[in-house]
Amino acid sequence: MKFPNKKYHKLSDYRKDYYDFLKSAFDSIDDIKLNKAIKILDKAYKNPKIKIFVCGNGGSAALANHFACDHQKILNETNVLKPFLISLSSNTALMTAISNDNKYDCVFSDQIEQIGQKSDILITISSSGKSQNIINAIRVAKKKSITTISLTGFDGGISKKIADINLHINSYNYGIIESMHHTIMNLISQFLKNKYFSLKNIKKKKF
Repeated sequence: MKFPNKKYHKLSDYRKDYYDFLKSAFDSIDDIKLNKAIKILDKAYKNPKIKIFVCGNGGSAALANHFACDHQKILNETNVLKPFLISLSSNTALMTAISNDNKYDCVFSDQIEQIGQKSDILITISSSGKSQNIINAIRVAKKKSITTISLTGFDGGISKKIADINLHINSYNYGIIESMHHTIMNLISQFLKNKYFSLKNIKKKKF
């Protein structure tokens, strides 16, 4: 259901409905698919030779950068996981060079062509799932036998259909979808941190 779909005059009313839709979106996360994604990343994070690429546009680009930062920094604290994460949205010089010499639709797929290898992993973040550069990235990754995980919202677009694993948010509100994509990022890192930390560290360390 679309939110908002009416005119609000009180912040308290908007806040209540926003929370209700936020909870509904959280409840729409498929635990089975999320668990599959976590198992794939858990295994990959133990092998420093496996690269995990993350990409997105706009707000999702910020999430991709945040994902790469947090998972690499936080999970290294376990002394078991050694993630090798690369945000394809972070190298401005490379992105503009690809866009200028080729086109923006290839800004992620060209990077994967250049450095992607079999057994690597690609995580795409796209609220609509319809961005052509995201779709191209998934298609190129699959050709190179790279496991693909897509995070989507709205109707999911092509990204929902072609990725190996799709984590879909049942919402038609950008803010709510992006919040849930951020939540998925934190759920994964905190669950793995909790898994490998001793009880002493769980009680002592900040999550």
